[in-house]
Amino acid sequence: MDRLNPHRPVLQGHTRPPATRSRWRIPFAGFLLGLMGGFSYAWGVLVVPKMEWFGWTKAEATLPFTVHMVVLALVMVPAGQLQDRFGPRIVAAAGAVLFFVAYALSALVGYFSHAGWLVFSYGLVGGTASGLNYACIVPPTRKWFPDQPGFAVSTAVMGFGLAALVLAPVKSEYLLPVHGIEGTFLIIGALTLVVCLWASWMLENPPEGWRPPGWEAPVTASGSVQAQHEYTPGELWRTAKFWMAWLTLGAVIAGGLMSLGLIPAFGLSVGLSSAEAAVAISIFAGFNGFGRPVAGLLADRVGLMRVMIATYCLQTVVLLAFPVFAVTLPTLYLASALLGWGFAVTLGLFPVLAATCFGVKHLGANYGLIFTAFGAGAIAPFLGSWMFGLTGSYAPAFVAAGVLAGLGVILCVVMKRQHHLI
Repeated sequence: MDRLNPHRPVLQGHTRPPATRSRWRIPFAGFLLGLMGGFSYAWGVLVVPKMEWFGWTKAEATLPFTVHMVVLALVMVPAGQLQDRFGPRIVAAAGAVLFFVAYALSALVGYFSHAGWLVFSYGLVGGTASGLNYACIVPPTRKWFPDQPGFAVSTAVMGFGLAALVLAPVKSEYLLPVHGIEGTFLIIGALTLVVCLWASWMLENPPEGWRPPGWEAPVTASGSVQAQHEYTPGELWRTAKFWMAWLTLGAVIAGGLMSLGLIPAFGLSVGLSSAEAAVAISIFAGFNGFGRPVAGLLADRVGLMRVMIATYCLQTVVLLAFPVFAVTLPTLYLASALLGWGFAVTLGLFPVLAATCFGVKHLGANYGLIFTAFGAGAIAPFLGSWMFGLTGSYAPAFVAAGVLAGLGVILCVVMKRQHHLI
């Protein structure tokens, strides 16, 4: 479609970009949206201050973040539909404004010092804003990069992976001590508004039928060939490959989140200091963030499903062996790095898998439907804590996580063979 008039038809096969600016501004804009949205991922540094200042329990201090993540996953579906219909710029701008509203309301927690207030402001309103923004990262990037889908898309979503690593120290070491909880919310809200509005201004879809000059779609490629049929959301959920993709994402995310929530406590149980155990989470976050473009580059070179299958096999082994392997500082850090790589592959390549299997026309809504599996997997940390409380051992939770990763391997192999994916 035309950049200025989205309803004006453009000849198929058009190769001239609609503007002189580089198409790499699109994944860069997506990176900024993810980085700002990822401020919400650094919630962990707010848990203890809320417990100390408001007298909340750990469950009460954690609940707003849990609600935020579930709402994010659910909102991805309608947000993707809006993005497909109105384009990414309008929807992302709406998300930016709603983010500011969410943080401004959260800053009133001193007046409404009950966890339910943050469940509403940060969880419901902020989760909706996050869903609106996240829904606008993948579709335009994938449409601009049919020739490098893995690298471009995984680079665009890298911001979410890096956010906790980069922004959590800013919250804990500067914003909270100097400005308190209320001031921290206001500063983050203002920064998020400005950066996300700038990012949304850069977003746009290419003209219909656009392709990079000199590039022709190959008959088979690692994620670069579009689906033969452009699935609508109504058709999507009736297909077996949708349910296999949904179950795969849910299984590997659930296993990963279950283990991630237990790593610091496990480190303490084997004699490490709290600082040493905390470094393991930073290593995880670094591999999760910086590993995404690496995963995308590998997928473009050697095949999307090959990278996913190899990674989930490795993740299965690491999780099953975790209770007896990750008992020293070097092995804990190594295991954390490998688990972070698993997250990088999952969250960097599943959008590419969605486009490969179901097309790009309705990618916003279709990937939103697949992403609801992330919301289902978000309950896994509670299950991991429940297993530890029931047995007094971390081993059952890590074994369960390994079994889930193994299920992901099986489902990926089935998808690869049945649907001729590379």
